[in-house]
Amino acid sequence: MTSFALFETAIGACGIVWGESGILGTQLPEAREDQARTRLAKRYPGAGESVPLPAIEKVIAEIKALLAGEARGLAGVTLDMASVPEFERKVYEIARTIPPGRTMTYGEIATKLGDKTLARDVGAALGRNPFPIVVPCHRVLGSGGKTGGFSARGGVDTKMRMLQIEGAKTSDEPSLFDSLPVSAKKRSSLL
Repeated sequence: MTSFALFETAIGACGIVWGESGILGTQLPEAREDQARTRLAKRYPGAGESVPLPAIEKVIAEIKALLAGEARGLAGVTLDMASVPEFERKVYEIARTIPPGRTMTYGEIATKLGDKTLARDVGAALGRNPFPIVVPCHRVLGSGGKTGGFSARGGVDTKMRMLQIEGAKTSDEPSLFDSLPVSAKKRSSLL
């Protein structure tokens, strides 16, 4: 039996779909709950809306906290990847190691897979990610700080907003405080 639940976050209505073997998918923020429900119904036509199990409630709470700006890692969440192709599974496993507030490039993931020329394939796999937020595809950028794509409502703007919420550095461009000595940086962070 496949079930889903919708929940509000600081940046919109999200959804989560689960079955007996774990989470089957998540829905990135939509402006309204009915939009999230419609997207989930298209992706998981046999799923029924249900009250989340305690384990699913815990994941929902973690996603809400992450999208509210708390540094939460979701690497321990059980995902049902039975229908996920092996290459994509490997990409998602690497992406799950990226902590909140950090980023990695498509090329870095490709290199970890053993072939730096697979960067485009990594991007395509992340574009099909059924577990966004839990598999943090928003933390993967193009080389040189390029944003790459993002399939959520709002596209790259949503990706950048999620990275901003996490406090991630998204560019090699120095910030105002990068040229300051370490002691001055500490003082500036207290302001």
